[in-house]
Amino acid sequence: MEVHALPMWWPILLIGVSSLVMRLLNEFWFEPRRIRTVLWKQGIRGPRPTFPYGNVPEIQKIRSTMINNTHEGLDGQQLNHNWFPSVFPYLHEWEIKYGSIFMYSTGINQHLYVSDPKLVMEIKQNNSLDLGKPTYLGKSLQPLLGDGLLRTNGKYWAVQRKLLAPEFFLSKVKGMVGVMLESTAAMIKTWDCRIKDSKSGISTIEIDDELKRLSADIISRSCFGSSYSFGNQIFEKIGDMVEVLGTPNLLYGFLDLSWFLPNKKLWNLRKEVDSMLLKLVRDRQVKRQSGGAIENDLLQMLLDIASTNTIDIPRRQRETFVLDNCRNIYFATSATTSVTASWTLMLLSLHPEWQDRIRAEIVEVCGSLNKLHHCLHNTDVLRKFKVLTMVIQESMRLYPSPAQLARAILENVKFGDLDVPKGTNVHVCVGALHREPENWGPDADEFKPERFENGISNACKQPQAYMPFGFGTRVCIGQTFAMTQLKIVLSLILSKFAFALSPDYRHSPSHKMILIPKHGIRLFVKSA
Repeated sequence: MEVHALPMWWPILLIGVSSLVMRLLNEFWFEPRRIRTVLWKQGIRGPRPTFPYGNVPEIQKIRSTMINNTHEGLDGQQLNHNWFPSVFPYLHEWEIKYGSIFMYSTGINQHLYVSDPKLVMEIKQNNSLDLGKPTYLGKSLQPLLGDGLLRTNGKYWAVQRKLLAPEFFLSKVKGMVGVMLESTAAMIKTWDCRIKDSKSGISTIEIDDELKRLSADIISRSCFGSSYSFGNQIFEKIGDMVEVLGTPNLLYGFLDLSWFLPNKKLWNLRKEVDSMLLKLVRDRQVKRQSGGAIENDLLQMLLDIASTNTIDIPRRQRETFVLDNCRNIYFATSATTSVTASWTLMLLSLHPEWQDRIRAEIVEVCGSLNKLHHCLHNTDVLRKFKVLTMVIQESMRLYPSPAQLARAILENVKFGDLDVPKGTNVHVCVGALHREPENWGPDADEFKPERFENGISNACKQPQAYMPFGFGTRVCIGQTFAMTQLKIVLSLILSKFAFALSPDYRHSPSHKMILIPKHGIRLFVKSA
């Protein structure tokens, strides 16, 4: 009987297949099991996962039940600011069952939920590069953020932060105040015309849409100077990208097939945005070579950083560095600021006495409401707006833009007595921390700006639980820019107009990367 020898490539194929099988077993079974075992031995519990989806089916079931039982359209008297149980019903249900620290799974991703202020303080004090952006989030966000500051980890993230952070210091933000004043004045003029054209002297305005356009205008002018109209087109495209990204895939991770089945619409939007950005970059380069005047804006700042010989970024990556961070800055500074201003005006419409207090403060500081615009050219005036600051801080407590903050544990770390293994995704739920009755008092779900009268450190028992701009080394570098814009925009608006909640308003906070009003914010607006 003739025996045929196996082909010479057969052992190589066998080794390759075996290696792939072992890798998949490790990624889908052994590694998740290892992480859960380490946490389990320390007393951390949570819902039991099923292979291969983890707790995703249970999450979907709880969310579906909540949606079916939700009745939107509450009027101002019934409006409940405790949106956490409806936006994150599975986290709320599990927290009741397992406590303020528990674990759960979404496919191969293992999560540690934390809403205990003491453990949060331990996490916030960790300034190492071992806390980064979760990988599964990074995959989904790559078309929007690329390898910019908001998405990267490790040394490249540290290099970018070191380069970009100084550009948002107060000394630089002061140079953007003129743009903020000019853009807001233009919007106020439009509102004035709408009110005068109405027979009742009252206009119904979609506040969130208006403030979104205003924020886009401000960042476009700040980014692109005289090319701000072109910048607004870029902002609209980035808004479309955010809308595409606002899906449960970002939460589940395991269900995100972006590596295998790229979202064509998302990547086409990315190409359009980058094409427009590249045109602006090329125009700037031509202008500089011809000896023309150079704009003093954020785009030029990025180009100057990329052109220096001292920058620790390879030359082949420098153009990508500019494009990626243009998109990062647009998303981070415009969407979050406009939605915070929208939630603030919604809350003030329910509490007109605080509108009056802000106007009284403006008169006290500037002499009259009509002198405010002139006063704001001196940014030192903003520090005197104590009441307005209290209102903004309370608004960000009740409706923080980052409703949930996620950190990937890139190496084994220790938070207090808790050992957290590499590969864990830690979720700090800002929405839960900001309304914990034991920390904030029995009125935690109520709008009471006076709790910040003596500053954040005295607003609650454990002030480390207040984090509207994130925490640790990845705290938002644009918070000075955001607070300056919020104070300027809101003080100017409130000096001219009074607000009341429209009966058409449907209160339904929703999480799409940030906390947004699902059905918008409709307010009655009249002259103050």
